[in-house]
Amino acid sequence: MGVAVGGRNAVPRYVQIAEDIVQQVRAGVLKPGEQVPSEAEMVERYGVSGGTVRKAMLEIRASGLVETRHGKGSYVKDRPPVRHRSSDRFRRSLRQGGKAAYLAESEQSGATAKVSVVYIGPVEVPEAIAQRLGVDTGAQVLARRRLYFRNGTPVETATSYLPWDVVRDIPELFAENTGGGGIYARLEEHGYTFAEFVETLQARPASKAEASELALSPGATVVHLLRNAVTEAGRVVEVCDTLMAADQFVFEFRVPATD
Repeated sequence: MGVAVGGRNAVPRYVQIAEDIVQQVRAGVLKPGEQVPSEAEMVERYGVSGGTVRKAMLEIRASGLVETRHGKGSYVKDRPPVRHRSSDRFRRSLRQGGKAAYLAESEQSGATAKVSVVYIGPVEVPEAIAQRLGVDTGAQVLARRRLYFRNGTPVETATSYLPWDVVRDIPELFAENTGGGGIYARLEEHGYTFAEFVETLQARPASKAEASELALSPGATVVHLLRNAVTEAGRVVEVCDTLMAADQFVFEFRVPATD
């Protein structure tokens, strides 16, 4: 790869390196699942400093073609990100067909999905969640925390908070496997028919603990998503607090162009 001649319009060296690696991925020189050259290898190959290589890696990760695994290096993604269709991912027909949203989306993208249940049990509800649920701060609620994997890599954590008076008579919600269609299907079976799901998204850098749990490089971007599940009676019967590896998901919204 040639070096740009200096001047006002010269392309920075780290950009050149990033473009070279990205081109190798797109051309199939670096194949899906293959490890990207390490920092030391790039320093030697391109004759630059470690700082320049780290800048190049930021550009490479931004391409969406490479994922970084904490403590293991960077690898070419073997499948495109899961498409998160917020406009129709909670259709009742999917629940009635026995498919929870994440598993249905992963299946559509051709990925192998796995859900690991980390915790199920009573907790004192955090203040921000209490406000959404309409309960007192510190009140007892049911928490269900899960870790989601895609092709063996952790990509998402989610904790559902549900009011105790709603869940106490639904034993399936205390089980690791709630059955086909997930917790929303069980809630609707017990009379909590949903009218809408309201989601709030914020992109931010991952904390050290979050990056470790999701096998991300320090400071990698995550999407923090909070979802209210609202019944036809206007009650929020679940708040889902979700953290997603930003490079593993594409968010798609459909907005009606009506008055």
